[in-house]
Amino acid sequence: MISDSAQGRRIDAASWSLTLVIIALSAVVLLLMGRTAICKCGYVKIWENEVFSSGNSQHVADWYTPSHVIHGFLFFAATWVVARHWPLGLRLVIATFLEEAWEIVENNPLIIDRYRQTTISLDYYGDSVINSTFDVLAMVAGFWLASRLPVWLSVVLGVGAELFTGYMVRDNLTLNIIMLVWPVEAIRQWQMGA
Repeated sequence: MISDSAQGRRIDAASWSLTLVIIALSAVVLLLMGRTAICKCGYVKIWENEVFSSGNSQHVADWYTPSHVIHGFLFFAATWVVARHWPLGLRLVIATFLEEAWEIVENNPLIIDRYRQTTISLDYYGDSVINSTFDVLAMVAGFWLASRLPVWLSVVLGVGAELFTGYMVRDNLTLNIIMLVWPVEAIRQWQMGA
């Protein structure tokens, strides 16, 4: 484990409360931005299995949920590197704020259009608020897990999740970042099954 003591792995109630406040405020911001609360289909599913569907990024969890758990692993590692002497709860609050900031940026028209142009998400029209909220909760779970697991196990779980989702749906966090930042046509063609 990265932390040396049980006390160093404890997240206080105030930090948990602030984390939940950040998540709730972000949900309000997303609603004010015009994001739908739930899927336009009118119901909520626990798992959306289809990547090429209007339900993707609209329900509680989907094939992109593991990448948010990995965000939690990465935020834990990053805050340990730059702020390891800060309380774990404060580091969680910072990670939650950063994840929520990304959810807000990701759901603006500029980024939505970028996803449509450069990734396999041709019909992507942004996340529902419930999906964004559960994406952030997945990051929180990943952060919490990383604070308790040995480093090697966090790495194995992260790499395993990337390989598994890459195999299952031809997409994962790594490919998503590559295609958003520096699109590669060969990857896009492979992702589309061509």
